[in-house]
Order: sequence, then C-alpha cells, then structure tokens
Amino acid sequence: MGLIGMSCVFPCEDVEKTAKFYEVKLGFRIVRHMHCQQPHVCMYRDKVEIILIKSQNAASVVNRELCGYGYDAYIYTSDQAELEKKFEQAGVRIVSPLGRTDYGNDEFVVEDIDGRLIAFGLRSK
Repeated sequence: MGLIGMSCVFPCEDVEKTAKFYEVKLGFRIVRHMHCQQPHVCMYRDKVEIILIKSQNAASVVNRELCGYGYDAYIYTSDQAELEKKFEQAGVRIVSPLGRTDYGNDEFVVEDIDGRLIAFGLRSK
C-alpha cells in the first residue's frame, strides 16, 4: 500500500476566471464539473492536477495571508529555466526568479490571478 499522487484544492471567488488564467497563462487543460453535487473544476498539466472550488467566504484562500509566509503549491519540474521563460512570455507575474534556495532547491515562484504563490522547483544536484 502506498501513496500514488496528490491534488491541490484551491478555494476561489471566481472559479471560471481562475480556470481561464491557468489555461491561458500556465498551459493547464480544464475539465469542468460544475453541475455535480460538489461543483469544481479540475485542471491538468503533465502529471499535476489542481482542483478549483467556489469559496463560501467570498475570497480566495492564500497561505501567506493566513500564515505570514509560504507557498500555496509546490510543483516539481525538470526544466525550471524553460518553464520560467514560457511563463514570462505569457505575462505571468514572476515573484521570485529562478535561483537556489537556502534549503537546496532550484526554484522560481509565480503569482496566480488570485494572489496565490506557486513555486516550481526541484532539489539541486
């Protein structure tokens, strides 16, 4: 018995607006399940899945606002430089450019349309 995957679940004020950002700017494929008992949108890119749900509190949940620091998702990727370049070309806000962290990862951080910080990184060799 083992764990085989994980999906981030992002509460958001406007699910459609957020889904469009991830589709157009970050290259995710969107699958809508808005007529289900628990309406949601699944977003896929490679082996990553992010699920969007409507926030009942009328605001998106952002870790740094709740905790004072932290990312809302950490996505592992094999070629950060190329991905960062593509995101820059798409007009995505790069909060922290590609560099090595004090905990030994090569990573860069973007901000999504709701203010979430998404890190893209990998343990440096």
